[in-house]
Amino acid sequence: MASINSFSKEERVAFEDLLEGFNDALVLSRNVSMYRTSGTEMARTNDIIWRTQPYIAQSYDGMDQSLNFQSMTQLAVPATLGFKKSVPWIMDALEMRDALQEGRLGDAAKQKLASDINLAIMAVAANQGSLVVPIGTDAGTYDDVAACDTIMNEQGVQAFDRYLALSSRDYNGMAGNLAVATRSFGNKMSDDAYRKGFVGTVSGFDTYKFDYANRIRAAGGTDPTIDTRASANNYWVPAATSVATTGESSNVDNRFQTITHSSVTTELAAGDAVTFAGVEAVHHITKQSTGELKTFRIVQRLSATTSVITPPIISAQGGTDAELQYQNCIVTPAAAADVDRLNIVAAPINCFWQKDALEILPGRYAVPTDAGAAVMRASTDQGIELVMQKQYDVNTMKTKYRLDTLFGVVNKQPEMSGILLFGQSVGP
Repeated sequence: MASINSFSKEERVAFEDLLEGFNDALVLSRNVSMYRTSGTEMARTNDIIWRTQPYIAQSYDGMDQSLNFQSMTQLAVPATLGFKKSVPWIMDALEMRDALQEGRLGDAAKQKLASDINLAIMAVAANQGSLVVPIGTDAGTYDDVAACDTIMNEQGVQAFDRYLALSSRDYNGMAGNLAVATRSFGNKMSDDAYRKGFVGTVSGFDTYKFDYANRIRAAGGTDPTIDTRASANNYWVPAATSVATTGESSNVDNRFQTITHSSVTTELAAGDAVTFAGVEAVHHITKQSTGELKTFRIVQRLSATTSVITPPIISAQGGTDAELQYQNCIVTPAAAADVDRLNIVAAPINCFWQKDALEILPGRYAVPTDAGAAVMRASTDQGIELVMQKQYDVNTMKTKYRLDTLFGVVNKQPEMSGILLFGQSVGP
């Protein structure tokens, strides 16, 4: 005899349809890398796993390399299964008479969980992407996206698997320009832009339109300064591990650095995009200066004179092998280099990234199947698992449903992801 809490055949079919729709709605998860975790391993490490970053090698001239052998520093970043999203609902015996109602509730749950995953990826990209492209005007031309392509190329980011997510207003502004600039009868690109508001691939980026977007604040007040001389120690030495005074060794997250700047009160805030005078970006492979200021993001304000930034200032001022390997900028030292903010006007944050920069980690709940509730589970093409549970209460004639997913998102390399801001008072 079937359990009172078992799923009917119709409910199982509905769950399969729900999973298919959920998979289709995961726009962003298909465009980031994926790392499948072990449930046992994650349970034993408090749902944290350290993911390795790519090596950057150095080369030297000549036959005799006896003085050039050095250790290769392997950097890693912590990734956490930190998102536990659930949609619970109740249906009573009267509502259960309408099978369509149950399906509509399932569709709503699917839509919300897919949105949660897309939003989590977007938030990580928006808050930690360090390549900043401010545009002085509204969205509208190819040059706007080409500026994102340029900043990636100049710093050695791979030229494949690049994506750009635009807010609806900025995406439609781009489509409007495309419809006019390429306008001719029978031109598919122009017709799609005009009829469907479709942009497609622009300057090597696959573009996507979203009805939501994070926003960046308008930065005001007086800009602080920073001492970029080696004696001020406002530079970072990459390290795989650190050793505590007790002798214990632990991993180091090399994406962030605490800097000291001149005293400010409210001028800097988390999310701000900044440059430091005299700190120029380099190509990560050749180590040649791009001639452009390196862009940074304020991750956290710790005090009036200290802030956490990403990426760190790896300027080789300490002269270590690790700095030479991962050098990302060249510094012209100054006692009081200006800290200039690029987010002058509040605006939507449009995110761009290379696929390997962002990573999603699917998790798995170990839900017992013999504890009274009916359980169904299935995974999407990307490995993201949905768990559906059902339990009937004979006292109230109500049935409880819940749809759950567990996942993590990590920006493994902020220097391979960035933000595009329109309507700023300064150009790129």
